[in-house]
Amino acid sequence: MTDRAPVHELRALTGIRGIAAWFVVLYHIRLSIAGLPTALRDVVAKGYLAVDFFFLLSGFVIWLTWSARIGTSGFAGIPRFLQKRVARIWPLHLVMLAAAVLLALVLRATGRADPQFVFAELPLHILLLQNWGFTQELSWNDPAWSISAEFGAYLVFPLLVIAVDWRRLPSAALVALAAALLVALHLTMHAEKLGADISRFGLLRCLVEFITGSIVCALWLRWRDRPRAIPGTVIVAVALAIGRALGAPETLVVPAFFASVLMVLALTAGRRGNLFEGRVVHYLGEISYATYLSHFILWKAFKLAFVTDARAVSLPLIALYLTLVLLASVALYHLVERPAQRWVNAR
Repeated sequence: MTDRAPVHELRALTGIRGIAAWFVVLYHIRLSIAGLPTALRDVVAKGYLAVDFFFLLSGFVIWLTWSARIGTSGFAGIPRFLQKRVARIWPLHLVMLAAAVLLALVLRATGRADPQFVFAELPLHILLLQNWGFTQELSWNDPAWSISAEFGAYLVFPLLVIAVDWRRLPSAALVALAAALLVALHLTMHAEKLGADISRFGLLRCLVEFITGSIVCALWLRWRDRPRAIPGTVIVAVALAIGRALGAPETLVVPAFFASVLMVLALTAGRRGNLFEGRVVHYLGEISYATYLSHFILWKAFKLAFVTDARAVSLPLIALYLTLVLLASVALYHLVERPAQRWVNAR
């Protein structure tokens, strides 16, 4: 680790987060878009993999921001870390959960029922425990399952930092450890897709990829001044992509591919002309949490209000929905997410 000034944000990583969030949006509405070409639908059908990139990215960013602080302060730094993370994820989650409850009550009052809304599981969702093995299916606001898993990763992270200092391990050992973690995930899941049986494997999937992301960050802190690191990592990413195209298992290859892509993005961050650091893309990244948490419930409400055939929604209506998601993301970010974050952090 060098003596350079600490890095608080890599703009390219914020920008790519926004693109990934919109990939998830398209994934959830893909089967309803009338006339969507089969080839494009097949691409969008892989949108659930964006969550795996989120987990890796989260591990990277949290390690970059907090490892030194907790490593220095030890257990005394854990309460502040957890307060910061709760402030980041919980208030907006509660707002969207409240919106889901309101929608569920409206449906009940009008004689309609939606199996998505399981009131008996509501306390688990409020506490962000819904994806810790207590439920069999996703319910309420589907995307929030990953926030529940992230919450588990946040609880593990300080213990990881105190127990193991990645800076003391050789680079080869870190690469081998990351590979071993991803192989273990693949063998444990024993499934064709990473999105299989989320209620059972979602938390494990998050923890493994989050820890792998922290290892990627530790390696980046060593390699960011080495010009040869970029082409070497690109070669690894291309090799993994080719392996996947030739039939290598998704559960094994895709997380490793995303880890390589994450490293390339970090190594090239700050370079002139980086498309992921433009003002618009960066802003989409800043509001991406609101996009991610709001789009699913908004889609349910939108279909009830405007759609007669959910299997063939016209392109103008799809455009209207996407516009509403963008406007909701902007409003929730500025009026709910950021103010609530400041309020909780000030306590």
